[in-house]
Amino acid sequence: MARWCYRHRLVVLLLWVGALFGLGFSASTAGTNYANVFSLPDTDSKSAYDLMEKAFPNTSGDTDTVVWKVDQGSVNDQAVRSRITPALDRIAKLPGVGAVTSPYAGPRGAVQISSDGRIAYAQLTFAKRANEVPKDLVQNVLDTAQGARKSGLHVELGGQAIQRVQQPPQGLSEMVGIIAAAVVLFLAFGSFFAMMLPIAIAVFGVGMGLFSTQLLSHTTDIPDIAPLLASLIGLGVGIDYALFIVTRHRRGILRGLDPEESAVTALNTSGRAVLFAGGTVCIALAGMLVTQLRFLDGVVIGTSLTVVLSVMAATTLLPALLGFLGPRVLSRRQRRRLAADGPEPERASGLAARWSTGVEKRPRRIAALALVVMAVLAVPVLSLRLGATDQGNDDASTTTRKAYDLLAEGFGPGFNGPLQVVTEGGDTTALVKGIETTPGVARVAALPPAQGVTVIQVVPKTSPQSKETDDLIDTLRNEVIPKAGAKAHVGGVTAVSKDFASVTGDRLPLFIATIIGLGFLLLLIAFRSLVVPLTAALMNLIAAAASFGVLVAVFQWGWGLDLLGLGKEGPINAFLPVIMLSLLFGLSMDYQVFLVSRMHEEWVHTRDNARAVRVGLAETSRVINSAALIMVCVFLAFVLSGDSGAAMAGVGLAAAVALDAFILRTALVPAAMHLLGTSNWWLPAWLEKRLPHLAVEPSEEAEPQLGEGPASVVHGFIRSADGEPVDGALVTLLSKGGRQLDRVRSLADGSYILSVPAPGTYLLATSATSYGSRAAQVVVTDGPLVYDVELAEGEVDAVN
Repeated sequence: MARWCYRHRLVVLLLWVGALFGLGFSASTAGTNYANVFSLPDTDSKSAYDLMEKAFPNTSGDTDTVVWKVDQGSVNDQAVRSRITPALDRIAKLPGVGAVTSPYAGPRGAVQISSDGRIAYAQLTFAKRANEVPKDLVQNVLDTAQGARKSGLHVELGGQAIQRVQQPPQGLSEMVGIIAAAVVLFLAFGSFFAMMLPIAIAVFGVGMGLFSTQLLSHTTDIPDIAPLLASLIGLGVGIDYALFIVTRHRRGILRGLDPEESAVTALNTSGRAVLFAGGTVCIALAGMLVTQLRFLDGVVIGTSLTVVLSVMAATTLLPALLGFLGPRVLSRRQRRRLAADGPEPERASGLAARWSTGVEKRPRRIAALALVVMAVLAVPVLSLRLGATDQGNDDASTTTRKAYDLLAEGFGPGFNGPLQVVTEGGDTTALVKGIETTPGVARVAALPPAQGVTVIQVVPKTSPQSKETDDLIDTLRNEVIPKAGAKAHVGGVTAVSKDFASVTGDRLPLFIATIIGLGFLLLLIAFRSLVVPLTAALMNLIAAAASFGVLVAVFQWGWGLDLLGLGKEGPINAFLPVIMLSLLFGLSMDYQVFLVSRMHEEWVHTRDNARAVRVGLAETSRVINSAALIMVCVFLAFVLSGDSGAAMAGVGLAAAVALDAFILRTALVPAAMHLLGTSNWWLPAWLEKRLPHLAVEPSEEAEPQLGEGPASVVHGFIRSADGEPVDGALVTLLSKGGRQLDRVRSLADGSYILSVPAPGTYLLATSATSYGSRAAQVVVTDGPLVYDVELAEGEVDAVN
């Protein structure tokens, strides 16, 4: 497939461009219809809603507010009333609006005017819940109300339905993330064209994923945060997957391969790893379905679809783009050096090699330090409180945030999240009195009953997202209502959010067990070891605890929250742990597979655990850290989205990826593997026989076996730059895929001889103490090949 895409690159490119523009045109024509479905069966808030729907079918929907404030005078002035009243009358006549309660409607409306007379509000009750109200209706309400504005008269609207049409600025966070990723890629590759390849793949994958999600929003319930999360994870994995493949392709060209062969080899190795990684992420995302929370179903659809399309772009569009570039995927300096000096040896050096050697020498100290850092960061997670952020966390420029602030200013913070105590039958006098005397209640008002159902509006003294409001709901349900002898339920948006958080918390252990168990099984099959997947599962839990600790410190305790411009501190969004754990599981699996697969390959060839861990870390840490740095930049950019949920997810995922890559995979995992020794690769014989075989990355080529064709030899002399023989030099013959075929040491006169299984192209690597390593391709035909090697003094390869 990779070869076909490379050779038919124009066709592949046109197909992708056509698909992107076609989906874009369809999505822009159809518009969006995102819906936040928090309906939870068998909860107290759902029972309250069902009773209201039975008794008040036209006013059982969510209640939004129109708030106005005058700079001077009073809201009762005729000049103000003459502008507000006609607007409210027009809103009341709109189809889908169940009722409008005006502060100018007699003595009953006086409570809707603040004590200083400068702020007033009207309640709009829709016939349906916020997610079911047509956007056209909400926009008409918004336009009609704001049409009453004038100099000195501010009119704002708040509520769940209004929030649906107040989208934060789109595209800024994605653009900042892409620019930051481009800078990292340019520093890593040194080539503008190579830098653009991962960016292009991410743009195609995310663009098609978002357009597809937008179209699907018309056929199923997809929450409005799904496209933000889809673009967040899509940008990260799209750039990372392309980075892995392009890095492998560039390495092949530097080793002397033809660009087409190098691209095919890269796709047939790293491309397969990308398929495995993408599938793992999708499986982890699908793990959210075990929670049986309908709100998360749409998130699974949007994010999984974007990941699948990003993987498809990386495995089909990328080889086509590599075909257009050819050798220009290398920088000019690399192309000149390749033309002048020939293929380069492949060896780890520099900081990665020195760090790898340092971890081998001091594994206990490094492991202890890494554990201390992670433990300190995880401490705040002990005070984790799940809930729902309110509109006080909306972008400061939105009308919902302005309405929230006006209501809090005029009537107290609890006015933004009133509770609805719904009771059926019986005398409600005792219940009302009991609620009035409950600590934390600011105001109580019983509405006229209908069909035996009475709704009691309860305004708390505290904001909807505060812990005191959650405690008040528990007090009403567990103490006040039973004491009054009433059969009542506590509903309203705030109560629904609390019930959603409770259900999520109850189902979180099952979800964690599911994804950890799945990860253990996948790694067990891939690496034929019990210890490696156990280590990975433990590392995932440590990374999750530390990243949630960072979230609690920032968003719940408010450390540095002012710098983010996202309002006040509050609970962690109830849906966030499930989403973050799914994404963290998938991404950490990518890094674990990339790191341990190289270690496993070296272990299979040498049976030397110390060398396997050292070489694996030295050769993969740079790519893992580059990929992680790109993801951190992309995730942090979503703080600029203006959406508190996306900002939480961005900060949490950025912390998780940074800690996972820079501390766990670079320090703690290799240090632990050094300490465990050969136990890393232990697997009972009975289990080995029963496990299916799964190769994450096949060898780069069909490895020649002894007996396939005539055997031959490579022989010659190893000499220094002065022509002196080098005694005891290690000479290794490798296949192009990196498999060791033969290894010898040179004799006193510098001579060596290696056995070659069959004619073909091989890699000859030579190293000796106090000399630099050398590697070059050799082509063996039917007869013996004479090949002399010259080693330069003073260049030491830390890995070898």
